[in-house]
Amino acid sequence: MKEQVDGSPEVALRQDAAMASQDWPPGFFYRQDESDDADFYGPPRLVTHIDDSAIAAVTELYDELGVPEGRVLDLMSSWVSHLPRKPAGGLVVLGMNEVELRANPLADRVVLQDLNVGTRLPFDDASFDAVVCCVSIDYLVRPVAVLREVARVLAPGGVVAITFSNRCFPTKAVRGWLATDERGRVAIVRAYLEQAGFERVETALRTAPRPCRDPLYAAWARSA
Repeated sequence: MKEQVDGSPEVALRQDAAMASQDWPPGFFYRQDESDDADFYGPPRLVTHIDDSAIAAVTELYDELGVPEGRVLDLMSSWVSHLPRKPAGGLVVLGMNEVELRANPLADRVVLQDLNVGTRLPFDDASFDAVVCCVSIDYLVRPVAVLREVARVLAPGGVVAITFSNRCFPTKAVRGWLATDERGRVAIVRAYLEQAGFERVETALRTAPRPCRDPLYAAWARSA
């Protein structure tokens, strides 16, 4: 399942910069590599992109928020979702590489979709109790539009949890993400969520400061 939307990535970027908020500077959502994401993400990468301690922090956060207790959507997912156990209501993994997604041992359903082409999620309103996105928010060129969709598909009281570190594919991360520091990135994700309509957004550094190790930051909120 893959949604197709007319229009070039360049046009989509300009539209998002205008629509998301006047606070985003022109070019904030541009990327060094504006070629088709399908080419970049085509080769399977059956690896983890943060170290073991950062992964453990993701899992701990999900457990604290009760993510595995309901039906879960993992956005921009891969072969591992870092959940402590199989979600009680099932797990839908949405991403761009079918090989990676089908290798996810917890997944009940695989959805192929490039969220930088089509932001509309192919799910009914209030379909999920939790939506998670791990170390991928920096690649979205229309993040507010995607998170508005997250708000739509979340059941009342459902939780969205976004985790991120200081690692990325720099050619595919948006310019504004690369132009700031870690504190600035926390502020960016908070702003994304608030502009998407989420209230009482919480943020935290979930790992202790450690030299030469990956930090793990998180932002989360519940739907009204």
